[in-house]
Amino acid sequence: MKTLAIGLIALGAVMLIWTGFTYTKKEKVIDAGPIQVSADRQKTVNWPPYAGGILVVAGVVLLLNAKKAG
Repeated sequence: MKTLAIGLIALGAVMLIWTGFTYTKKEKVIDAGPIQVSADRQKTVNWPPYAGGILVVAGVVLLLNAKKAG
């Protein structure tokens, strides 16, 4: 339980600092038999900063409960 709490706190802190990432994906634009044309498209994955805050708070609550329980 303590390990999970520390993991949530760490993940939440990372999510607060780093709010997303971008990656490149190769997509087929034209696929007409022997002729194929592909293009590199950039995709972005973002999450709201409050999601990291929620994870930090959840981790702290779990850590406090783990200390009380044992």
